[in-house]
Amino acid sequence: MKAATTQLSFQRHSGWGGKRKNAGRRRPKDVRARVAHARRPKHRTCHPVHVTLRALAIVGNLRECPVFNALFDALAAASNAAFRVAHFSIQHDHLHLIVEARDRETLIRGVQGLAIRTAKAINRGAGRKGKVWADRYHARELKTPREVRLALVYVLHNWKKTVRGADWLDPCATGYWFDGWKGPRPRWSTSSQPSPVCAPRTWLLTTGWRRHGLIGFDERPRSEPR
Repeated sequence: MKAATTQLSFQRHSGWGGKRKNAGRRRPKDVRARVAHARRPKHRTCHPVHVTLRALAIVGNLRECPVFNALFDALAAASNAAFRVAHFSIQHDHLHLIVEARDRETLIRGVQGLAIRTAKAINRGAGRKGKVWADRYHARELKTPREVRLALVYVLHNWKKTVRGADWLDPCATGYWFDGWKGPRPRWSTSSQPSPVCAPRTWLLTTGWRRHGLIGFDERPRSEPR
């Protein structure tokens, strides 16, 4: 005679398994949050964009020669008729840029192309191969004169966040070719070299931000521009 079968229960009673709040590998506290892989927002031609690219720790210091020289030349060659790099700052493990672009697609392709160009330059200067940028680029559209001014201070004076006592222009940024400094310009604040960036065209980046005052050599950036 065939024995009766028993229906097994698959209900979980222990609480283990499945998706749980705060489950998974913990992220170290000193690791920045990754840029979300969401669809890039729309872009208006009249809005400049603050772009940030962060390098992997293994890449080394971007401000040291010959990496800096190769990266500087790559940034100088990154602009075209539809995508323009107006300002940049090379920090030890990341780049800050203020760019202008014709439309959303041009902005995306322009920054992606710039990321590839600069990665190749960094590897060439460092004599290495492999991945350079740690994550997707971060982009923030600047929509008001105040936002643009804060971003300019943040980019051009960014090294003051890490270099104690810095009271002159960052030698790894484009402040030497910036025409919005307050007061008479000291001789040390200019360069005889041709500008590596394009002159801005948007009203916000040429005229609008000046409504809130020219930028002083002694200003310091906020922790993050708002």
